[in-house]
Amino acid sequence: MPLLKSFKTIPELYEFLTENFGKNNPNRFVMKHKVDKEWVGIKYSQLKEETETFALGLASLGVKRGDKVSIISENRPEWVYSDMAILGLGAIDVPLYPSLTSESIEFIINNSDSVGIICSTKLQLNKILKIRNNCRALKFIIVLNEKDFVAGTPNLYTIKDVQERGKEFSTKNKFYFKENIRLCRETDLATIIYTSGTTGEPKGVMLTHKNVASNIIDTLNSYPIGSNDVFLSFLPVCHIFERVGGYYMAFAAGAEVCYAQSIETVANDLQEVKPTLMTAVPRLFERIYAKVIKNVEAQPAKKQKIFYWALNIGLEYRKAKRNNNVPIALGVKQKIADALVLKKIRMRTGGNLRFFISGGAALARELGEFFEACGMLIVEGYGLTESSPVLSANRFDNYKFGTVGKPYPSVEIKIASDGEILARGPNIMQGYYKNKKETDETIKDGWLHTGDIGVFDAEGFLVITDRKKNLFKTSSGKYIAPTPLENLFLASKYIDQFVLIGDKRMFLSALIVPDFEALKEYADSHKIKYDKPEELIENQEVTDLIENELQKFHKSLASYEKVRKFALLSKPFSIEGGEITPSLKLKRGVIEERYKSLIEEMYAELNKK
Repeated sequence: MPLLKSFKTIPELYEFLTENFGKNNPNRFVMKHKVDKEWVGIKYSQLKEETETFALGLASLGVKRGDKVSIISENRPEWVYSDMAILGLGAIDVPLYPSLTSESIEFIINNSDSVGIICSTKLQLNKILKIRNNCRALKFIIVLNEKDFVAGTPNLYTIKDVQERGKEFSTKNKFYFKENIRLCRETDLATIIYTSGTTGEPKGVMLTHKNVASNIIDTLNSYPIGSNDVFLSFLPVCHIFERVGGYYMAFAAGAEVCYAQSIETVANDLQEVKPTLMTAVPRLFERIYAKVIKNVEAQPAKKQKIFYWALNIGLEYRKAKRNNNVPIALGVKQKIADALVLKKIRMRTGGNLRFFISGGAALARELGEFFEACGMLIVEGYGLTESSPVLSANRFDNYKFGTVGKPYPSVEIKIASDGEILARGPNIMQGYYKNKKETDETIKDGWLHTGDIGVFDAEGFLVITDRKKNLFKTSSGKYIAPTPLENLFLASKYIDQFVLIGDKRMFLSALIVPDFEALKEYADSHKIKYDKPEELIENQEVTDLIENELQKFHKSLASYEKVRKFALLSKPFSIEGGEITPSLKLKRGVIEERYKSLIEEMYAELNKK
């Protein structure tokens, strides 16, 4: 059960945790993180001290109500201190993905009018220093890692510097932070989160305290989460899904949050933390599943047979249990299957996991069924940054794989005449910052137009069937506009046509039609033998040439925008072939279906790892 049945602002939640719950539970940890290979706990009293001295330090730098301050950092306690400090002052934070390039950071800082930016490491600091002079409103930079401070840099501070300023500021302004918290209203803007639009240019989603708080309360009222739970947080907390699910909601439940060091360490962190709950995206489940299957396929035929027998028993048992009708014989088989196989898979997640909450992208039905058979339920939800984020979700005791569940308590969802999913409720954004045109196109008569196509099944579960536009969403939850990237790669003289693949996929790949005239010239000058130009796509030197071309363009892209696999095609897409329209637009559905086997081959290699 939630500690607070209701609250209106994030500072109100913070004050309750530090003044009430924390004082009544002085030895409880609110967070843990890895320091020198050891998990170090942070108590509520430390959360209060770190946050408030930092907030007062920001005030001493001139941050006031309504100001915007950007944050670009990996998950760590300082992200929480920064967030709570900024919001407590009545200011607005602007979270940025650590993977963003300098150019994207510059756009967001300028578009949001950020007066300051908090960054984690030297890598992030260097990106900011590169574009600092182009950011008209930026007054200060704060670096979290003290060792990454660059002496002599104007208006650059470490977090400790700012906290020391805060302590000095408090001598004359003892109740400044508390007074500002009390001034915070639910209608105040809390955060501006930038998401990629259909043109690729980021749009700033404006969320109020009410937007976010309503979604937290809905989540707590929808799931059995309490103060005995332990979360492992690895998704970027700058993303609204993790911010609400793996941070605010966990805090509001009195749970403990442990920050994974990185996606690469999650497997080991699961073993050490032994979480009871975890928010995740399908990419994590794909990885775990792929490793399990790869290990099984390396075993003798007899062991493989036992594995698949156990898995089938697990599926049969879970289905019978949902129907409250488990035959005695099946129960016995389940215990054997669990001892031989299923428990061993559960132990890979630490052994204490009650359930996963999945979002950010569509979860394959097969993955849901596999994990359920092993005794680990994945409850999938659906939402957007624009809806703070959850609109609908499967529940712990009411779920159906292949769907995104039923609407949240305070959310209304309806299907438009063209099949688009529309939603309204207290969690719907105020609009896009400085972008009335996009706002008016997205929110009409109070209804959020999601851009997704869906239907309700006979039992009231929402099923997502398609995207209204061609905006990609990778399985890690990243939105990617394909056209600007395709146009970028088409600048190569060796590339004639370029089709990006990546919707609901783990990474981006591409189908490439080379410019065969340019290839002929290259081949002739490098003494590469061929009878017909089309044969050149089979030559390793040509493959390396295209790979090098892609790498040139990758330098200006974020990591999730890079093309990791590609296939060369021997003939171009054509109107006659039905792959492009008379106006020369790509028919993506036709192309992906026509080259389905080739596309699957590009992803098969990673799935085996």
